[in-house]
Amino acid sequence: MGQRPSAVFEQQPSRGRLGHTFRSQLVTFREQIDSPPRTKRIALVGNPNTGKTTLFNSLTGYRQRVGNYPGVTVERKTGFLKTGGSSARIEILDLPGTYSLAAGSADEGVVLDVLNGRAGGGAEPDAVVCVVDAANLQRNLFLVSQILELGHPAVVALNMVDLARAAGLEVDVEKLATILGVPVVEVVAPKGVGIAALKEAIIESLDAPPPNRYAEFPACIREELEGLAASVGRGCDAAAPTTRVELLQALLNPGGYHEERLVLCRGGRVADELGERRERIREAGEDVTQIEARVRYAWIDLILPDVLTRRHPPRRTRSDAVDRYLTHPVLGLAIFLVLMVVMFQAVFTWAGPVMDLIDGAFAGLGNWVGGLLPPGALRSLIANGLFAGVGAVLVFLPQILILFLFLAILEDCGYMSRAAFLVDRHMRRLGLSGKSFIPLLSCFACAIPGIMAARTIEHPRQRLVTILIAPLMTCSARLPIYVLMIGAFVPATSLLGGLIGLRAVTLLVMYLLGVVIAIPVAFILGKTVSKGESFPFLLELPTYKWPSVGTVLYRMYAQGKAFVIQAGTIIFAVTLVVWAMGYYPHPASIAADHEVQRVQVRQHVDQSLEERLSEIDREEAGCYLRHSLLGRMGRWIEPLVKPLGWDWRIGTAVIASLPAREVVIASLGTIYNLGEEQDEASVDLRSTLQRSTWPDGRPVFNLAVALSIMVFFALCCQCGATLAIIKRETNSWRWPLFAFGYMTVLAYGGALVTYQVAIRLI
Repeated sequence: MGQRPSAVFEQQPSRGRLGHTFRSQLVTFREQIDSPPRTKRIALVGNPNTGKTTLFNSLTGYRQRVGNYPGVTVERKTGFLKTGGSSARIEILDLPGTYSLAAGSADEGVVLDVLNGRAGGGAEPDAVVCVVDAANLQRNLFLVSQILELGHPAVVALNMVDLARAAGLEVDVEKLATILGVPVVEVVAPKGVGIAALKEAIIESLDAPPPNRYAEFPACIREELEGLAASVGRGCDAAAPTTRVELLQALLNPGGYHEERLVLCRGGRVADELGERRERIREAGEDVTQIEARVRYAWIDLILPDVLTRRHPPRRTRSDAVDRYLTHPVLGLAIFLVLMVVMFQAVFTWAGPVMDLIDGAFAGLGNWVGGLLPPGALRSLIANGLFAGVGAVLVFLPQILILFLFLAILEDCGYMSRAAFLVDRHMRRLGLSGKSFIPLLSCFACAIPGIMAARTIEHPRQRLVTILIAPLMTCSARLPIYVLMIGAFVPATSLLGGLIGLRAVTLLVMYLLGVVIAIPVAFILGKTVSKGESFPFLLELPTYKWPSVGTVLYRMYAQGKAFVIQAGTIIFAVTLVVWAMGYYPHPASIAADHEVQRVQVRQHVDQSLEERLSEIDREEAGCYLRHSLLGRMGRWIEPLVKPLGWDWRIGTAVIASLPAREVVIASLGTIYNLGEEQDEASVDLRSTLQRSTWPDGRPVFNLAVALSIMVFFALCCQCGATLAIIKRETNSWRWPLFAFGYMTVLAYGGALVTYQVAIRLI
C-alpha cells in the first residue's frame, strides 16, 4: 500500500469524454421523441448519524412515501426531487444507515440488495449519493470506497462541514473529488446550505460515467474472487448474489447475509466451495475476516493527509463538556430518568384531555347521526360500529404524536444515543439493548406508540423481542379494570400503621406484575423464537446539534399517518366484527316484548316515567347482547373459564373487550342491564357485581375472582389495536398471532393459579 492515493484504486479504461457526451445526448434525444422520460432513481446511502434523514427531507421537501421492504421490517422512504429545468423525474430512495456493505442480517442486507436491483422495485439506481460526515471522514470513507465499486454514477455529499470547521478540520473538496473520481459537494443539511449545488450535481450525475474503481486486494483474494464469480455465474438463480461486491462480501464474511443467500440459491455445494477458497486464502497468509478492513483503511490513511487539514490540535468541544454530565453513571442516569418522567407524563397525562375529546366527539356524533335513522341494524352500525371504529383509531393519535415529538427531538439533537448508553448495561441482561428501554417505558402509557418507537432499535432480533414483550407493560387501558375490581372487592385495609393501604399495594402489584413476568419471557424469547447471534452493542455518540423543526414535525406526521392508514384499518375492522358479533342474531321477539312493557309504562304517567323507559331500554340492550353471538360464545367457553372463578357473563365481557381492554366495563354494564355508559367509578356497577350470583345462589364476584380478572388482564394481549400495530411493525401476521397466543396462555395460567390459591386462603 505504498502507492500514491490515485493508484490505490484500479481505474478501468473508459471511453472518451466527448464521445460519451455525444452518445448520451443522442440517446436522450431519441428517448424524448419515442416516449416520455422515465423516472430516474437516486439512492441515498450513508453511515448512521451523518444527517442523512435531514438531507433526504431537504431534497424531497417532505413529499415522501413510507413503507416496508418486502419480507423485512426496514422502513422504506421515497420522495421526489424538484429538478427545476430538468425534464427527468427524479426519485430519491433513502436507504437504511449502515457502516459497511458487509451485512450482518437480512435487514442490513437491504442496502446492497437495493443498490444491485434485487429489492425496492427491482431496478438498480441510476446514481448514488453518499452522505459523509465531514468531522468523521476516516470512518465514512470506508463505505464510500465500497459504493464506488458498484459501478453506479455517484456524488459525495460532505455534510456537517460547519461542525468540522468548528472542530478545526478543513477538507480539500477538490482534491478529494479528484481522488474519488466523483463530485464532492459541501452541505449543511439542517441549515439548507449547499442543497441547490447538491441537486445540480445529482442531475449532472445521471449522465456521468460510473467511476469503475476497485480497491487493490492481494493477489490471492482477486484469484479466489474471479474463480468464485466464474463458478457462481453458471446457471445461477436470478436472486443469488452475482456482482463482484456481493461475491466479495460472501467470500470475506463467513456466515454473513450474502453467504446465506448464495447457499440458499445454489445449495450446500457453494458453501463447501467458499470454505475451500477461504482456506487457500489463509494458507497465503491472509486473515479472511480482517483483510477488507486492512486494505480499505490503509488506503484511507494514505489519502487523509492530502485532503484533511487540522488547523489546531483536538480540543475539548461543547459536546464533550455536556457529556461529562449527561453520560455520568449517576448524574447522567438521574437526568435521563427526569427526562423520561416528563415524557411519560406527557404521553400518559397531557394526551388525556385530547383523547377524551376525540372519544366523546365520535360517540356524540355517532349518536346524533344514528338518531336521524330509524331503529335497526343500520342505526346500530352507524352509531356503534362505524363511528365507534373511527374513534377507536383516532383516540390513540395524541399519544403517538406526543411520543414521537419527544423521540424525534431527542434523536435529532443527539441525546438518544446517550440514553441508550446509560441503560444498556441493565437491558443487556435481558438480551436487549439500551435502545429497548424507551419503547418499553412508553408502553406504560400505551403499547401502540411504544411498539412503534421500537423502530429506533437497529438489530432485528432485539427489536422483535422488545415488540413481543411490550404488551406486558401495564398500559393505561388496564387501569379502569383495576380501579373497578379493587374499589369493589379489595378491602380498604391500612398497612404499616396507616402509611399505605391494601388497595394501593394491590394496584402496585398489578403494575409490577407485567414487568416481572417480562424478564423471564424476554430471556426465553431470546433463546427460542428469536434466537441468533448476539451482536455487540456498538454505539456512536454523535455531536450535539439543534434539532431540525421540519424533521421533527415530519416524523410526527409520518408516524401518525402510518398508524391511521396501516394499523387503523385493522383496528376498524376488528371493531366492526365485534359489533356484528354483539348485534346478531337480533330476535324480533325481544323488541316486541319490551315494546309491550313500554306501552304499559306510558299508561301510568308519573314523574318516574323517563327513568322507567330508560331502564327498559337498558334491559332490552342487555337481552340482545345475551342472545347475540358474543353471549352464546360466553356460554360456550364457560366450562373453560369456570376454573378461574368466572361465569359466562365475565367470559362474554372478556371476548367483547378484544378491540380494547377497557371495553370490558361497558360490556359488563350492558350484560347487567345498566347500560354501556358505565365506567370504573360507577357505584351502580360495583353494587350490581357485588350482588351477582350463580344459579345456586353463590356470589359470582369476590376477592379471589377480582384478583383472577386483574391478573388475566395484566398478562393478556386483549387489545386489537396492539395486535394490529405488531402486524405493521413485523410485516407479518405470524408475530401478532404468536403474541396473542403466548400471552393468552400466560394470562389463563396466571389467573388460574391466582384464583385457586386465593379461594383457599381467603
